[in-house]
This record gives sequence, structure tokens and C-alpha cells, in this order.
Amino acid sequence: MQIKVYLTEDEMPRQWYNLAADLPSPMQPPLGPDGKPISPDMLAPVFPMNIIEQEVSQERWIDIPEPVLEILARWRPSPLHRAYSLEKALDTPAEIYYKNESLSPPGSHKPNTAVPQAYYNKVFGIKRITTETGAGQWGSALAFACALFGLECKVYMVRISFDQKPFRKIMMQTWGANCVASPSTETKAGRDVLAKHPDTPGSLGIAISEAVEAAVTDSTGKSRYALGSVLNHVMLHQTIIGLETKKQFAKIGVKKPDIVIACAGGGSNFAGLSFPFLTDKIAGANIEVVAVEPSSCPTMTRGPFVYDHGDTAKMTPLLPMHSLGHDFVPPPIHAGGLRYHGMAPLVSQAIVEGLVKPRAIGQLECYAAAVLFARTEGIIPAPETSHAIAAAVQEAKKAKEEGKKKVILFNFSGHGLMDLAGYDNYLQGKLRDYPLPDSEFGPSLRELDKLPKPKAVKTGKW
Repeated sequence: MQIKVYLTEDEMPRQWYNLAADLPSPMQPPLGPDGKPISPDMLAPVFPMNIIEQEVSQERWIDIPEPVLEILARWRPSPLHRAYSLEKALDTPAEIYYKNESLSPPGSHKPNTAVPQAYYNKVFGIKRITTETGAGQWGSALAFACALFGLECKVYMVRISFDQKPFRKIMMQTWGANCVASPSTETKAGRDVLAKHPDTPGSLGIAISEAVEAAVTDSTGKSRYALGSVLNHVMLHQTIIGLETKKQFAKIGVKKPDIVIACAGGGSNFAGLSFPFLTDKIAGANIEVVAVEPSSCPTMTRGPFVYDHGDTAKMTPLLPMHSLGHDFVPPPIHAGGLRYHGMAPLVSQAIVEGLVKPRAIGQLECYAAAVLFARTEGIIPAPETSHAIAAAVQEAKKAKEEGKKKVILFNFSGHGLMDLAGYDNYLQGKLRDYPLPDSEFGPSLRELDKLPKPKAVKTGKW
């Protein structure tokens, strides 16, 4: 009985996979305030040019720099686990596998892109990186990466998570980052929000506005902004997850998974696992790919495919994506990393094409699945990760009902040891499901009526 499948460091992928090269229907471009496609140089105040080149690249394979590989090798390749104990508890004929991304120093998948982003900023001559974070996983990862490359790091952390998850802030400070609650009084974007809503729990959209403003207003020109999800280059860096998994399946004779599952807030861990399998699906493989989100922030399942800003203050370009509107402030659920109004354009286009099926699950079902996982497999999952586990449990039960042996794969995107307050509330019966009423995002969607509209282009094959 083989529980874990390992790769050696020599077997770690040396290139990232770019889904943009293989999408059946091409991506629609980001737009500027005038509604016209933006040029790469228009992003230069925000990102270093070497990252912008990756953002707009149509190359299928992009080399991973050797200094990045050397740092990734501190915890990669990550193991692929067979969840035998979970299978037994569910009495399912399905085989359940999970890719364990919780073993990185910050405890999640986020360093897979934090390290290359810090590296590219360093070689470009940047001294200081600003960013936002929801639950704190991304902020922790970037703080970790900046410490290794000798960069300053400033993190704007969504206030509700700043209050709920103080140990994430301490992690960032330990790695040398400066972490403040967002909205803050340090930026015009933050002050404007506080003037209207002084008691706001904050949102990733607001925190992004603050971080971008802090970067572009630095008079030295030595600051840039880094994003932990949504954009193409972030999806690219995360594909090392799925590329390793395919090699690990090959080692144990699994030709392909039947179902690939990951949670999705902005899209990075979902893309990281699923994109290397989507290329097989595009080529004809029968694989179901499921992106899971909270029912209280149903960006993919109830948000329309629109052009929208990635931030509240509209400092970012218009992106073609599923969105609940840039003004939308999600309910203060514990899965802070999934509290985002938009979705990665690459993931959104895959949904439009029919390659990806989104699913929304309530937090009580997710916590129940997380506790089951902890009591069988032993690891306490992050609240975000619990959404992928809940979907895997649903599929395992379905396999039992159908009497079919299926291979289910999900991404264990991070551990929950910094998120125990949420478990405490769940175990004490204090949590409630909150299916989002239409009235709570209707006004934010109406704000998009005057913006350009993308075409829902698809081949109709899926």
C-alpha cells in the first residue's frame, strides 16, 4: 500500500506550462480606461518588465530560472498522497489523491509564485514590493520570498482577516515584512473607503487598490506591486503543481484522474493543479475539472462574465472575468482567501469554454469535510482548502452511489494551523451558512453597465 508518491529533485519540472497557448478560444485583451487594449508598457509602473513579458506571453513552455529552482527545491517536489483513511471512512470505491502543498515554509501553495516574482523584481533592480493579502497565506509567502532575496515587503491585509488571524501577521513580521490592516489611512484609496464605511471588514479589492497605489506613488521608482492570484503569470508559476502530479501518477501507473478538484478564490491553486490536465482534456481526454468556491462569494457560479476592474479604486485594467463587481464586499467568512469579487481571466475563459465546471458549497459542509479529513488523514486543512475536500467527498459519495471506481484528485492547497479560530467557532456551533442574496451584489453589478462587454466566445466542444 503506497501512501505517498515522491519525485526526486532532479525530476522537478524545469519549465512552467502556459494554458494561453492551447485555449480553444483565445483570450480577450485587458482594456484601459478608454476601452482600448492596453500595451505592455502601460503596466510598467506596476510590474517589472520581465514579469509583464510572461503576463502577455503565448509561449506554451517557459523556462524556470535556476535561482528559482534552487529555492523551490527546499520543499519541492511536494508529495502526492493516497487518502486511504478518508476512502475507508466514506466506504467509497473511488481512489482519492491529494497533492500536498502545505509543506512549504509558509504552509501553502503561494510560494510557488512568490519566489519567482521576488526573483524577477530583484534582477530588475526593484528594492520594495507591495501587495495585498486575504487570509494571509499570500502575504506570508511574499514576505518569505522577499526575505530570501533581500527585498522590502509591505502587505495590506484585509481587516477581517487581520483581526481573525493574528498569527499570519506575526509570520509576515518574522520574515521582515510590514503588515497593516486594510483599509488603512496610509493611502487615498483606504481613506476614501473609511470615510464612507468606517466599520467595513475590508475586501481584497480594497487591499489591492492600496497596494497598487503605494507602489506607483513611490517617488524613487524602486517599488513594484505583486499579485498572488488572478493574473496570467501567477497561473503560469503555479503549474509546477500539476506538472509534478502528472509525473507522480505515471510512476504508479495511473493514466489520468477522472475528476480534478481545487478551491478557487482568484484562481491560482486551482490553475496550478488543473491547467496541465486541461491540456489533456482539450486533446480529448475525459476529465472533469471542478473549481469550488464559497456559496457566500459565488463569483463563478452566479457572477456574470464581464469586463471589470480587479480592485475597488479602479486602478487596475479592465479584465475579462467572472465578477460580482469591484465594489462588492464579501461577507466575513473564515475562508479569507476565497473572498474575492473576480476570477482569473484564464480560469474564466476555461469556464466559458466549458472546460471547467464551477461549484459553490456552504461553509458548514466545508468545515464538516475538513474535520473528517483531519480525523482520518491527520492534517488540519486551511478553510480555503476545505472547499476542495468537500467537493472530493461529494464525488466519492457519488461514486459509491453509482458503484463506479473513479480516480479523484484534489489540491491540498494549505494547512489550517493559523486558522484555528474558525475551527473553534465551527466546533462550538457558532458558524452559519450564508447563501448570498442577489440584493447584496446587484448594486455592484449595475456599476458595470457602462463598461465594455466581453464576448462569451467558445467552440461548443465541451
